[in-house]
Amino acid sequence: MSTATATRDPRSFVSPEVWNREIILLMRDNVMVRDMAERIFGQAIAYLITAMENPNTDMGVGQTVDIGVHTLILDTKVYFEFCDKYNGGNYKHHEPNLVRRRDGTVFRTADILRNNGFEVDEELWSMDSADCSPCNQKAPDSH
Repeated sequence: MSTATATRDPRSFVSPEVWNREIILLMRDNVMVRDMAERIFGQAIAYLITAMENPNTDMGVGQTVDIGVHTLILDTKVYFEFCDKYNGGNYKHHEPNLVRRRDGTVFRTADILRNNGFEVDEELWSMDSADCSPCNQKAPDSH
């Protein structure tokens, strides 16, 4: 008999209204279908929650998942509330590097998310992993 491992659901971290709002914003700004917007936003939530729960872990996303991260960050009221709830009341800054790192960070980050209980959308994480993360995890309270 095998034991199933519980997987954390990114949808459980935001209300259905917020989920729908962010998906609509993704579709509006990035000309994508709903299914792709939901995949990207789900991975963005998994990344941000994992970054908040592991503040000293070097992490970063590829360009595709970063679209979802930016969508949430730019919806400032929603993002402030998200940080308040999941980052101990502290704003999680976003301080990108000027050039992409190209050091394997994206693949390592996917493994970190998986180890943090999230399902990883392999296609999204591998599609631009060679053109790695612009995220500057070394900036204070940044991802």
